[in-house]
Amino acid sequence: MSNSQPNLRNLRQGLNLEWPQSLGVYDQYADAQRAVDFLSDHEFPVENCMIVGTELKQVERVTGRLTYNRVALGGVLSGAWLGVFVGVVLSFFDSAAPLVTILSTMLFGALFGLIWAVLGFAATRGQRDFSSVSRIVATRYEVLVEHKLATRGRELLAQLPGQSSPQSPF
Repeated sequence: MSNSQPNLRNLRQGLNLEWPQSLGVYDQYADAQRAVDFLSDHEFPVENCMIVGTELKQVERVTGRLTYNRVALGGVLSGAWLGVFVGVVLSFFDSAAPLVTILSTMLFGALFGLIWAVLGFAATRGQRDFSSVSRIVATRYEVLVEHKLATRGRELLAQLPGQSSPQSPF
């Protein structure tokens, strides 16, 4: 266990800068990435830079309404897929009828998936009867650099074509 400690410490150190200073704050990640790319193109030591996403928010996109039929179909399909996987693994050890093994485990998986999905949906009692996808996104991106390189970085970014002066840091 003590052997893994130095590796974790090195990883954390790779994500830190010593006395970081801001080169600019951008509303879009692509703009922050463009700024660092511009610095790289001008032989700036970009290994001393970081792009930090701030002001995080969770965005959830509702993709549809869940009904018993939809939940049942999803359960059957995911159970069948798992059954096929288990059947293929088992067929390696069954030389007599591998196709029968795969098909039977697929059917058992579909049945199990159907029952499990419907019971799980019924247990929620309609409190979340919609499907969605979610992700965490940043609303601002700050480009940071080691303090000893901040002046040079700002001078270079002032020459970036189409660059309106980046927002001041928080």
